[in-house]
Amino acid sequence: MHFTSEQRLDEDGLIEREFTLGEIPGILWTPVSSSAPAPLILLGHPPLGLGRMYARLVARARHCAAQGFAAATIELPGSGDRPRWPAIEQARADLRRAVQAGEPVSDEIVDALVLPLVDKAVPEWQAALDGLLSLPEIGGPVGYSGGVISIGTRLAVAEPRIEAAVLFAGSFVPRAMFDEARQVTIPLHVLLQWDDEGNDRQAALDLFDAFGSKEKTLHANMGGHTGVPQFAEDAADQFFTRHLK
Repeated sequence: MHFTSEQRLDEDGLIEREFTLGEIPGILWTPVSSSAPAPLILLGHPPLGLGRMYARLVARARHCAAQGFAAATIELPGSGDRPRWPAIEQARADLRRAVQAGEPVSDEIVDALVLPLVDKAVPEWQAALDGLLSLPEIGGPVGYSGGVISIGTRLAVAEPRIEAAVLFAGSFVPRAMFDEARQVTIPLHVLLQWDDEGNDRQAALDLFDAFGSKEKTLHANMGGHTGVPQFAEDAADQFFTRHLK
C-alpha cells in the first residue's frame, strides 16, 4: 500500500489520503480527533468510478468519522481509470438493451454482470484490508457498508475480520448468491429503497430472507435509488456503534 496524497478536508478534522495497492486506487479517511486506533468501515459502492461516487463517499466518510470510525474504499475492477473489462462492458450493454426494450433481465445477463465482479473484487477488498489494518491508526474491528450487495454478501462469508455489515439493496442478485447468503452469520442491517427504479424489490426481499444471521434488520423506505432519508443513515450509524465499539 502506497500513499500518494494527504489533505485535511475541513473543520470536521477529517484526513483524506489517497493510496494505491498495486494497480488499485483507493481512499482512506481518518478522524483527527481519534486518540486510539480507530475501528474501520469499508465503503462499498456501485461500479461507476470513484470520481463519480466521490461526493457520496466523502459524505459517508464524514458520518463514520463523527462516530469515531475510519473509512476506506477502493476502485472496483473495470471502473474509473482501471483497465477496461470487455466482458463486463458487454454484460452492461446487454442489460441496457433488455431494460430499454421492456424485457425481463435474464439470469444469464445478471450472472455475467455480477459474478465475475464479485470473484475479482472480494480478494482485492481483502488485500486492501490487509494493508489498512497494518497502519497504526487503524485498529479494528471492521465493518462493511454499501453495495454491490453481492460483494457485501461474499465478504460477509469469506472475510472473518468483518464483524458487521450494512448492505444496500439496489443491484441485481444472481441466484447463486442466495446459497452464500445462507452462510452469513454476522449482524446485518439492510437498506432497501422501495421504489428503486433499477432494483428487483422481490429479489432483495428474498435475499434478506435467505441471510443466515440471527440478527438482521431490514430498513425499507419509500423513494428511489438515491433518495435514502437521513434518518435511515442515522440508523445505520447506530448499528455500527452497537457492534463495532
